[in-house]
Amino acid sequence: MIKKKVQKKNSKTSLEKTKDIELSIQFSLGGFSFCVTNSITKEDLFFSEYCFNKPLKTPNDLLTQIETIFKEDTNLQLQYSKILVIHQNNLSALVPEKYFKEEAIKSYLNFNLKTLKSDFFTYDDLPTLHIKNIYIPYVNINNYLFQNFGEFDYKHYSTILLEKLCKIEHTDENTMYVNLANNSFHIVVFNHKKLIFSNSFDFETKEDFLYYLLFTAEQLALNTEKIHLYLLGDIKKDSKLYNEIYTYIKNVYFLESKNPIFNDLDISKHSNYILLGL
Repeated sequence: MIKKKVQKKNSKTSLEKTKDIELSIQFSLGGFSFCVTNSITKEDLFFSEYCFNKPLKTPNDLLTQIETIFKEDTNLQLQYSKILVIHQNNLSALVPEKYFKEEAIKSYLNFNLKTLKSDFFTYDDLPTLHIKNIYIPYVNINNYLFQNFGEFDYKHYSTILLEKLCKIEHTDENTMYVNLANNSFHIVVFNHKKLIFSNSFDFETKEDFLYYLLFTAEQLALNTEKIHLYLLGDIKKDSKLYNEIYTYIKNVYFLESKNPIFNDLDISKHSNYILLGL
C-alpha cells in the first residue's frame, strides 16, 4: 500500500546526534513526506517521501497509513525543537481581510464545499496578501501527531505555496503557477505582485486538466501566447501532460528550487516545492 519513493540524506549528517533540528510534515490522501532542518543554519538535512499506490478515500484511511510510517521510520521518533504540519486537501477558501469575520468562519467554506456539523474550521494569516486562508484540517491526524510530539504549528499547503510564491519577483504583467500533486493541481496567478487567482482542481485525465487550465486562462482574459506558466510538483518534461500543456501555452517553464538538498536527491528541482522550494 505504501511505497517509499524518495529518501536520501547527506552522508556527513547523523540526525540522531544533531541538536536543534526542526521537522516539517506534509500529507494528503495521496501520500506523506517530511523534511528535517537544522534550526540554526536553516539547512535542510533530510527528506523522505512516501506515496500510496492509489489515493485514499478518507482521513481515517490516511491515519492508518501514517501510523504505519511512524512505527517503521526512526527519523520520525527523534526529538525536535519545532514542528510544522502541513495539511494538503481541497477544503479551503481565501477571504480578503476586510471581509473576514472570525465568528462567520464556517459560512465562507459553505459557498464552495459541502461541510458537516462536525467539521473543525480554522484559518491561516497571509498578511503580505491581506487575506485569510480558511480551511478544514484533518483533526484525527493532528490528534495523533499531538500524542507523538506534543504542541506543534500547522498550516494549509496552499498557505505555504502562496507564501513562497510571494517571495518571487513578479516582473511580468501576468504569471501563472501550477502545482501538481497526485490527481489534483493548484493554479495561482499573479499580476505583478497582486494575487488575482488561487484555486485547486481535481482531475483524472489530461483532458480534464487542460479544460480547467485553459478555462481559468479564458476567464481571467490571459493571453496564452504571452503568459508565462511555471510548473512545479509532480510533472516531468518528457510526460504527455507537459506536451499537451506546451501545445496551448508557449512560455512554459519549471520553477526550480535553489535548495542544496536536491544535490543529494534523485528528483527534479521543481518537485516537492511545498517542503523544499526556496
